[in-house]
Amino acid sequence: MEILFTGFLFGILGSAHCAGMCGPIAVALPGSDRSGFQLVIGRLIYNSGRTLTYMLMGTLAGLLGLGAALAGYQGWLSIMAGAVILIMLLFRSRFLSTSSFFRSDYFKGLFNRLLRTPGNASLLSLGLLNGFLPCGLVYLALAGSAAAGSLLNSVLYMGLFGIGTTPMMMALSLAPGWLSPHARQRLNRFIPYGAALIAVLLIIRGLSLGIPYLSPDLTGGGSCH
Repeated sequence: MEILFTGFLFGILGSAHCAGMCGPIAVALPGSDRSGFQLVIGRLIYNSGRTLTYMLMGTLAGLLGLGAALAGYQGWLSIMAGAVILIMLLFRSRFLSTSSFFRSDYFKGLFNRLLRTPGNASLLSLGLLNGFLPCGLVYLALAGSAAAGSLLNSVLYMGLFGIGTTPMMMALSLAPGWLSPHARQRLNRFIPYGAALIAVLLIIRGLSLGIPYLSPDLTGGGSCH
């Protein structure tokens, strides 16, 4: 269960990246004319939509991990997940981007229609759709969730990832000017270090060294400690 914490850590450390990539959407959300409480509720609905999409992705990653565990390859999957994260970090300029998504006229039009439509249904839809944006940070989290040890853990892993990104996204949508571009750049510098740490932890975990919590024995047919 200790691996679940890394999902939340991914979300917290990657919040600055979320601010840069998805911040414009958070700022442009409909319902900015609502009163204080209703405004907060609306922004929570939007972020809940993002988190639900991440959890759906976690289900797919968990099915992959479950298959590996049943085949006796859970340890290898954890090592591979850590290796994938390290490789993605080496090419992060390519992976940490959503620009190709916005080149699609269909999705741009869909986003624009939802942004002009008031109501909680639009906010939830925007959140659900936002969760599908191509994002290197989400890919990193999915690699970790696939090695979470069970289908439930994979879903919870991505849920915690979404929760970890929520404070930053809430702050941006409620007070857009509080985080300057320079501050975002400085915070972004911590993302590779945090991701590398999580990758190393996944690799050590996959080695099944018999160290409680850090590297438990995963050779018992997919048991999760």
